[in-house]
Amino acid sequence: MSFLRVSFPWGYRSTLAAASAFRTEVRPPSLCHAPSSPWQRLMFWLLATAPQNASPPLSRLPRVRADFTRCLEDLDDDAACTLADRISASRSLRELWHLRAEVYRLVALQHDQNEAELRLSRLNRHFPTRAPRSAFAPL
Repeated sequence: MSFLRVSFPWGYRSTLAAASAFRTEVRPPSLCHAPSSPWQRLMFWLLATAPQNASPPLSRLPRVRADFTRCLEDLDDDAACTLADRISASRSLRELWHLRAEVYRLVALQHDQNEAELRLSRLNRHFPTRAPRSAFAPL
């Protein structure tokens, strides 16, 4: 038995993506830093594939580290101390982005999932976001 296949020019799109249509995706910062001079900014804007994805300046790193550490203040186990050491030793926002999952896990274990989600949302404001794609837009 033969079935008629419909081919779309934009390809196949999973229906599973529709379940997260109201969620904002938090992405790690880019490894490339935004240029400082006007000429460099112009060239970056002209040549970069996605200039809005540039990594935030490194001067923000101490403030973001402090926010991560504040999320762990009321946790009193060895894992939280180890994570606090890893946070203070982090050298970039991208490294901190990868530590968000561990912060979430420790807070959820000692408090609850709701508290972990609240703290994670406070940390997510430091990282670039992307709105969910429309179900009608191609991939």
